[in-house]
Amino acid sequence: MRSAEQSESVAAPALRGLLTERIARQLEQEIRAGTPAAGAKLPSERELAQRFGASRNVIREVLRRLEAQHMIDVQPGRGSFVNETPAPGAGAYDAVYRADRPTVRQLIEARIPVEVEIAGLAAQRATPAQIAAIEAAHQRILEAPDPAAKARADLGFHDAVAAASGNPVLRVMLSSIGEMMFEMMLRSNSDPSIGQPGVPHHPEILAAIAVHDVPLARERMREHLALGLRTYGADLDVSLDVMATRHLDRLLDGS
Repeated sequence: MRSAEQSESVAAPALRGLLTERIARQLEQEIRAGTPAAGAKLPSERELAQRFGASRNVIREVLRRLEAQHMIDVQPGRGSFVNETPAPGAGAYDAVYRADRPTVRQLIEARIPVEVEIAGLAAQRATPAQIAAIEAAHQRILEAPDPAAKARADLGFHDAVAAASGNPVLRVMLSSIGEMMFEMMLRSNSDPSIGQPGVPHHPEILAAIAVHDVPLARERMREHLALGLRTYGADLDVSLDVMATRHLDRLLDGS
């Protein structure tokens, strides 16, 4: 584990989100594994800061994220406790999916039929307000300060397209794999080879939806999702959680 001084340097604005993401992932994995057990009290902010060599401000961000995911209950004056029951909603399926340790390739294979259909329906049905929401989501990607924030904004873009499809079932289906999509997006949004000019990305998908070109929207989404099959190399057949953790470590180490 890096020293506290190194972590404080890493926690500068450009990389602070990455450090928060890395610590949160570690605690999420431990909670899912049952250590600490449901109902148990987490170590104090000070103890967590010492363990991870991070500032208490970073630890507070981590705890806020875990609380938002309903993984812990933060009780002022008492501490943070692991929740007895999993979070409700589509996210509850995440543990079910992860039981078989899905790979990047398997996630892409699942996303293509779902999101190609979503893009086509969005091009057919999107209202001006929904198109504006997709545009705003794309702008948030451009303005994101670090790869972790960019990946979260990327997830928001795909959710905005799903909302524009007018099909709540498809939107919930997509949401149920959201955290795994985030892990893939973390890699995509910090890989220079994926950002090369001419590669079909969000602007092309947005443009097709904006002019209600259904076949083009479907084609652009398919090309966008299939990009990983051509660029991820050996990472394609590594489990998503392992791939994302390794990538976060490389980013934090500056390699």
